[in-house]
Amino acid sequence: MRSALHYFYDVMLHKWHVLLEAYKLGILWRGLTHDLSKFNASERGPRSRLKNQCSRDEQGNILVCDELAFSWVWHYHKNPHHWQWWVATLDDGSCKVFPMTDEFRREMLADWRAVARIPGRMDIIPWYLQNRDRIILHPETRQWIEEQIGISVE
Repeated sequence: MRSALHYFYDVMLHKWHVLLEAYKLGILWRGLTHDLSKFNASERGPRSRLKNQCSRDEQGNILVCDELAFSWVWHYHKNPHHWQWWVATLDDGSCKVFPMTDEFRREMLADWRAVARIPGRMDIIPWYLQNRDRIILHPETRQWIEEQIGISVE
């Protein structure tokens, strides 16, 4: 029971921080509806059961846990505020990257800023620079994100 309550608390705290950031970005509705899929059994079950069983890296990121990793992949591809939703794998194995719509790129930024509020987590700029090469964004979306967080990377 403790793990389910802990999961609910973590999700609600994150949603609160996203709501605050979404309000600043003018997308209050996106902030209110952010991450509702985390309450579905397909995501809630694996996350609440396995969260405390996974080892973490220096930044507090959970390392590989098969069932948990699957629930995250599922979450990313069901929610258009994640960049993964905008990347399509074609039959030949290549990728097609689409520009994010304004409301969802704002929600992604609100999400990133909210995560950066968590004690022990990296600030958004060093986190982004560390992960920039792994984040697949359409050039238009990348330019907007980098302008919003205040960096210019050539």
